[in-house]
Amino acid sequence: MRINLTKKEITNSVYMQMGFSKKIIENLIEDFLSIILEELIKNKKVKISKFGTFALKNKKSRVGRNPKTLEKKIISERNVIIFKPSKELKNYVNSND
Repeated sequence: MRINLTKKEITNSVYMQMGFSKKIIENLIEDFLSIILEELIKNKKVKISKFGTFALKNKKSRVGRNPKTLEKKIISERNVIIFKPSKELKNYVNSND
């Protein structure tokens, strides 16, 4: 089962813990995500201590195929974002607590 976490849910969670106004929390989260995106575009890599590393990886163009129609198409070159979790995050997720 897949569960999506929205900005609104993050805002509400931080709001409940911090007590600042929702507008301030909303701006804080927007700024945080913007900083990560800007740094990722500028430096191709963003490391957040004890969380993980986001990196841009270039995928070359290739021939793909529609599984239904078996029609071949060229998939264009593009950048993708990859995430590698830190050891601390892996340990936290796999702890039995």
